[in-house]
Amino acid sequence: MNGVKILGTGSYVPPKVLSNFDLQKMGLDTTDEWISQRTGVRERRIADPDIATSDLAFEASLKALEMANLAAQDLDMIIIATITPDTCCPAAANWLQAKLDTPQAITFDITAACSGFIFGLNVATQYLKTGYCKHILVVAAEVMTRTLNWKDRTTCILWGDGAGAAIVTRGKGGHQILSTHIHTDGKNGQDLLLPGGGSKTTPISHESVDKGLHTLNMIEANASFRVAVRHFVESIREAAEYNKIAVKDIDWFIPHQANLRMFQSMAKSLKVPMEKFYVTLHKYGNISSASCAIALDEAVRDGSIQKAHIVCLPVFGGGLTWGSALIKW
Repeated sequence: MNGVKILGTGSYVPPKVLSNFDLQKMGLDTTDEWISQRTGVRERRIADPDIATSDLAFEASLKALEMANLAAQDLDMIIIATITPDTCCPAAANWLQAKLDTPQAITFDITAACSGFIFGLNVATQYLKTGYCKHILVVAAEVMTRTLNWKDRTTCILWGDGAGAAIVTRGKGGHQILSTHIHTDGKNGQDLLLPGGGSKTTPISHESVDKGLHTLNMIEANASFRVAVRHFVESIREAAEYNKIAVKDIDWFIPHQANLRMFQSMAKSLKVPMEKFYVTLHKYGNISSASCAIALDEAVRDGSIQKAHIVCLPVFGGGLTWGSALIKW
């Protein structure tokens, strides 16, 4: 096996900005200070009503293809990580395939909540290792603002919309994916739940809507915070130990953008400076699976990530799901 590397990255966020001050004007019982101090979020991006997840994915994909110097027709597979697909059937990846005009590519979705991008990279790596594919597009895309109860300040302040993408291929050199690591815990999956729309609550009824089953529910937020930090830290250490490097030698940590306090707790536990954490949370909020993919692309494009830098992408999400990827740039 010649290894797996990233050829190009891309990202896209909608132009519409919703600030903390805008939330105040909407009558939500909160303030900019309250939100920013507890989460680190100051604003988030909102997709227009006629924009679907595959539309965001399309824009991010074009940028990744341009960086990789490839045409869409060079792709053998398209994987979208999302919990907000355009439709339950067909998959968001199928809609993206049509937009990119790539009939030769195999397409499917992955559902791993906020960990989706790393799960997508892990799956893509397996297809590349076997020689089944040469070029795979992995996209994480979400329209999270359509899952929210805008009267619930514990959840609606956190989320935003956007997409991030990476094109991976076989080969050594370049931006090498050293390893990916993924884990799940279905027993505790109810802690972050979007119950509506599945087989338990279809067809949609007035009763299911009245009960709030079609909006995101976060149960025991404080307990989830502690569990998330623990799994974030474990995932970073797992990647470092697997590749026989010290955590302190990692140049950048680009986590799923969940909460600034989480990053501070992670830095303290790992004994690394906060300056090593690449943060986009303040301007985009939490975009579930897309968060770390967008942050990775921005870190590449603004020059933060330099040649030979070691980059760790730890993630944690509903399901429960968690994991990490280690990349040598």
